[in-house]
Amino acid sequence: MSVAERRSGNGTSCDGNGEQTVSPKDRFLTVYGRKPVLEALADPTLDVDKVILADTVRGAGAAEIQRAADASGVPVQRASAHRVKVLAGNGKQDQGVLADVVAPRMRPLSKALSARPPARVLVLDGITTPANVGMILRTATAAGIGGIVVPRRGVAALDPLVVKASAGVAFRAPVLRCGSAAEAAGMLTEAGYGVYALGASTSGSLFDTPLPGRAAFVLGGETAGVSEEVRAQVTGWLSIPMPGEVESLNVSAAAAVLCFEMVRRSGKSAH
Repeated sequence: MSVAERRSGNGTSCDGNGEQTVSPKDRFLTVYGRKPVLEALADPTLDVDKVILADTVRGAGAAEIQRAADASGVPVQRASAHRVKVLAGNGKQDQGVLADVVAPRMRPLSKALSARPPARVLVLDGITTPANVGMILRTATAAGIGGIVVPRRGVAALDPLVVKASAGVAFRAPVLRCGSAAEAAGMLTEAGYGVYALGASTSGSLFDTPLPGRAAFVLGGETAGVSEEVRAQVTGWLSIPMPGEVESLNVSAAAAVLCFEMVRRSGKSAH
């Protein structure tokens, strides 16, 4: 598969018969750098699809990675240093090696909506700090949220920093992929979801606002909040009551409150 297909805007490409196939970016989490790749290969709970090693990487470093891959039964492919940088999406820290780790619950948002749509979905909109994305993935997965939309544009890439912040949960999180948060809001609305945005100065309390059977919750970016494109599509706004002298919560903290309010409402799970 070409780099262009790997970076496909809609997450799909066509095979020789004209049928759509899912982009690798919607099937794998790519980790890069010698230590993260070796850790992934050493983790028996992870399914590493392949390792790609730059042809400039030689000597003891290459031998160590090759031994670890051989021990795990993972194929190693050689590629140009430029190709590794493009695939990793990080030209400074890839160290000439990356690994594609199978993310069994990651899939395109379109596929999730056409199969058995989850009742509760989070949508990340402009969240660019990897630590926040990772912590949201961990919290939402722990709370049993059925889907976390992580758009390819406008949100921190699903890279080793996100994986580290999630304490490894990112590999198993129910990540849903699409091009942008605005695209996700439109798709969710069309699928019958109420789309709610979290805001600090809105009248509707998260704790007592009635919700429909299917609801999506937009978490805005650290500085700009919910984008204008998404604002135009929301069903309503929800706030977290804060009687203390604090204007707002960090987005990952707000996500934790939201997720476990869904647990409270359901009595056991947010599915």
